[in-house]
Formats: sequence, structure tokens, C-alpha cells
Amino acid sequence: MGGRGGLALRAYACGWTMKEGEGLRHRRLQQPQVVSDESRDAETKRVSAYSGKVFRITLTTLVVTLVVPLLLAALLLQSPINPQPFSYKEPPLLIGPLEANLKLREAERLYEGQLIGPESIALLGDVIFTGTADGQILKISDGKIHTLARIGKLPCGTWEDEPTCGRPLGIRLGPNGTLFVADAYYGLFEVNPVTGEVKMLVSAQKVIQGKRMAFVNDLSITQDGRKIYFTDSSSKWQRRDNKYLVMEGTADGRLMEYDTVTQQVEVLMDDLRLANGVQLSPAEDYVLVSETTMARIRRYHISGLRKGGHDIFFDNLPGLPDNIRPSSSGGYWVGIAALRPNPGFSVLDFLAPRPWLKNLILKLVSQEMTMKFVPKYGLVLELNEDGSVRRSFHDPHGVVVPSVSEASEHNGYLYLGSYYFPSLCRLNINEV
Repeated sequence: MGGRGGLALRAYACGWTMKEGEGLRHRRLQQPQVVSDESRDAETKRVSAYSGKVFRITLTTLVVTLVVPLLLAALLLQSPINPQPFSYKEPPLLIGPLEANLKLREAERLYEGQLIGPESIALLGDVIFTGTADGQILKISDGKIHTLARIGKLPCGTWEDEPTCGRPLGIRLGPNGTLFVADAYYGLFEVNPVTGEVKMLVSAQKVIQGKRMAFVNDLSITQDGRKIYFTDSSSKWQRRDNKYLVMEGTADGRLMEYDTVTQQVEVLMDDLRLANGVQLSPAEDYVLVSETTMARIRRYHISGLRKGGHDIFFDNLPGLPDNIRPSSSGGYWVGIAALRPNPGFSVLDFLAPRPWLKNLILKLVSQEMTMKFVPKYGLVLELNEDGSVRRSFHDPHGVVVPSVSEASEHNGYLYLGSYYFPSLCRLNINEV
């Protein structure tokens, strides 16, 4: 018994020792591993490799979805324009009389939503005459809007309709109270301000020195009513394609003179880049014309020692000039259709010497879309008779006045037109 007991005791002791050993082995396997620098580096490399793969896939996707279509468009699509390279001087700083202010925000909107694109304005007493984007010549009296005349025919309102609908632009009162109207598609007309009777003076179909008029724009009349000075902005582009005209930089605009007695038309200046607003001097010894694409105002001498000569009246304007009208100070009001900001980025200045970029842009977007890149900014300049800036009225960001095609002074007020905005604006210039 003692022998068997001793054997059992040894076996028991041995079994206990084995189980204990197994438990120890299990506990050693459950102990946490020590993280070394080598394992950290491996994990970092694995994450970095994954991130790099994601970046490469993302970049490839962007190239395929964005760059490839651009290259295909550049190679396969045809640009609607044949742009000419040119350049501007650095835009003038908005300092001194050009210093930015909020004066145009004091303007009140008139007949908002009741008329679209009152480009030009003529005033007779309390009666307002204007032409609108739907082809109408309107007479506004006692707060009521009447259709005085329509040169074209319905329908109106679309890009396709505009050539047949007509687009009255420059409008003036003659010495006898008669209205004179420049219609972009039809030509020069005389309109009875009472009856609305329309008389054609110069047809846009008339070929003048080998060119037909495609874009009749503005006019100015001598005090005796005999001569009318008017512009044809282009013989290639119509008014509805005016953005193409600016982007292309086409130099085929003209300043012309119509003699109401002889009924003859004479070209005074040609090769202008978008000939636009016209204004006779108070002494009628010269006529000013806006060369819109070049951001300047040209002058043609019609009498005196310099008769027949021309020069630059104002160069490097802070924006693209539209119509010019007389001011009570003896100078001129100039509406600015689009700003060339300084300080700031001017898309007009940037694109001017880069015809390849203009081509690419207009292969990809419509001409209307290009206006999204031009900031809204209301600006009117008053120039002295020597061409210096007397003062300026601003509306940064176009809060009240987004753009100005014309500023017409009448009885202490400045009436502001726009080629697209759905209202007239009026500013009391004695209070700003």
C-alpha cells in the first residue's frame, strides 16, 4: 500500500504539474504583443500606399471627365468667332473722381417689371420715350405706359425673333419735337411723338461703301435737324450677337453722317471695334463716338481747322462705354456697360490678347454664359469738355443699378437706361 500510495502521489503530483504547465502556456499566448517601430512603419506604408492609389484613381477620373472633353472640344468643335488679339493699358485705379461710392444706390427704380431693356431715353417735359427689347417704342405719360410705335413685327422675345421684331436702340428728340430712332435691324427712322407714324430715313439694307449695316446703334442730331450722325456697330455681327462682337474684337464698326436734305450717307470713320454711343459737342464742331470694345471714346472733327481729322477723346476708361449724352455742366455723361476692375481681376483685359482662350471658351459655352464672368457693377461717368473725369456714380455689385447703357440728364434728375434690365432708374443728382 505504501508503494501504491507513493506511486499515486507521484502521479497526482505529475498530473498537477502538467495542468499547471498547460495553464502557464495558455497565459503566455494571451499576453499582448509588443508594437515595435518596424511594425508602425509597415502600417504607415500600407495606409500611404492605399491613399496614393485613391489619389491616382481620383486624378485619372478627373482627367477623363474634364480634361479629355476639353481637348476633344478644342480639336473637334468649331468656334463661332475668329478672335483678333489686342490689348489694353492697365485699367485706371478707382481713385480721385473715379473713387468707388454708393451713389447709384440712391436711385429709384421706375416701372419695374413693366418694360424690358430701356436702352436709350428721350424726355420732353414730363413725357419719357424709350425703346425696349420687345421691339416697342414706348411713350410714358402721367405714369402710364403706351406703345407709340413698333418698327418690326411680332412675335418678339427670343433670340430667333429679334431680327424681324426689331430692336430700338438710340432715341433722340429733333428740333421740332419729332423722335428719331436707330433700330438695330431696320435702320434710321423718324417717329411722330403724337400719332406714332413711322417714316424710314435710312434702311439697314442699304449698302454703303460696299457694306450693309448689320447693327445700327445710336445717333445724334444737329440743332437745325439737317444732319444725323449715327453708328453701325458691325457689318458682320447683329445686335443679338453683340457678345461675339466684343469677344472677337471685330474692327468693322463705322461712324456715319446722314444728310436729311440730300438723303445721302457718308462714312466718316471706319475700322472701329464696336462703334456705339454718339454725341455732338455743344458747338457742333466735333462728334464723339464710343469704341466700346477698346474701352475708349474717339472724336471726329466736323468743322474748324481739324475738319475731317479724328483723335482719341478719352483713352483707357474703367469699363466698356455705351451711350454718351450731354451734361448740364457742358461735359458728357457716359454709361458704362461692363467694369474693368482695378484693383481686382479684369476678365476683359485677361482675354483680350489670348484669342485661343476665347475660341476654347465659346466652343464650350454660349455667348450669354460669358456674361456670368463679368461682374455686375453700375457705373456712370461725367466727363468735362476736355475729356477729364469730373465725377462718377457707382453701385458696386449692381444692387440697384446692375449696368448702365445711358444716362440722360433732365430737370435735375439722371435717367438711367439698360439694355436688359426690366426697369428705368432715376437719380436726383442734386442730392448725391
